[in-house]
Amino acid sequence: MAPMKLSHIAIVRLSALGDIVNATVVLQFIKQKYPDLKIDWITEEVFAPLLENHPLISSVHTINLKKIKKDKSVSLLKQTVKKLKNLPKYDLIIDMQGLLKSSLVARFIGKKIHGFNKDSAREKLSSLFYASSSHVPYELSVIKRNIALLNDALGLHVNDLMIEKKQVTLPLYEKPSFVEDAYFVFVIGASWKSKIYPKERVVDVCNMLTCKLSFGYKSYIVWGNEQEKADAEFIAAHCENAQTAPKLSLSELCALISHAKLVIGNDTGPTHMAWAYNIPSITLFGPTNERMIYETSKNIAIHSDSKVDIFHIDKNDFSIKNIDPQTITTKAKELLS
Repeated sequence: MAPMKLSHIAIVRLSALGDIVNATVVLQFIKQKYPDLKIDWITEEVFAPLLENHPLISSVHTINLKKIKKDKSVSLLKQTVKKLKNLPKYDLIIDMQGLLKSSLVARFIGKKIHGFNKDSAREKLSSLFYASSSHVPYELSVIKRNIALLNDALGLHVNDLMIEKKQVTLPLYEKPSFVEDAYFVFVIGASWKSKIYPKERVVDVCNMLTCKLSFGYKSYIVWGNEQEKADAEFIAAHCENAQTAPKLSLSELCALISHAKLVIGNDTGPTHMAWAYNIPSITLFGPTNERMIYETSKNIAIHSDSKVDIFHIDKNDFSIKNIDPQTITTKAKELLS
């Protein structure tokens, strides 16, 4: 239950890219009910550029838990705790992640914390640090989980129709200077190998879209590491209208996605950006499923024939490779028309 008066709140969502992208939808609905409310966001340092230019966020506060863990740095840990304790005294802190680390971060900031209860959180121990909590089924779409948590915490009344008619959830940027007037984006990377659609099959989809269907659009292949860059170059070499995108910052990636005609990609952050920008998209699933997105008439999922148990994800499920390129092309044609 929300306090009677709110002037300043904090949202804790530390990682990962796709989860942060999906979480930003709540901001516009909070502001609709509390237009003068200041909203701060606490996140991992690497994701700060995604949020720092957001018009609905007052301040972005960063930490670097990955560096603390990697370096086993006690001094950096102490500095981080001190930084968190020196943040403003918030009327409410909302942990949108439901992990032990995010709940601890929230607890260092203050005591008025709301999060998922022990039967809803990804890690049950996180609920021990909350002053109040919500029961939201874990199997629900991540978008609906975020909305349900905020509905309960802040007394909002956001429904499916409001989500479907949402405004763009991320900062707007001008179209990148290197792109054509109309183009596709292919997102070929992912956090696990089993979530990656084979590069040879991406070539098939690329060629079908740009040649057989005669759309005439350039396809830009985005990448995030050297292996993905090599795969992007392979695709570009085997498809006349495909081009490897340059190395992009988070804001440049947002700009590229936000002006695309269509985004096709694996279950990963850059693909989810298309939904955030109301751009048509096709998300390909193998070991994960549609729970990770909010399907609309123009943001759709194509899944392999694998049966997914979201409580026990099989990272050795490589069934995504069995998705027929023709199926993707057919759906793309429907979205574009």
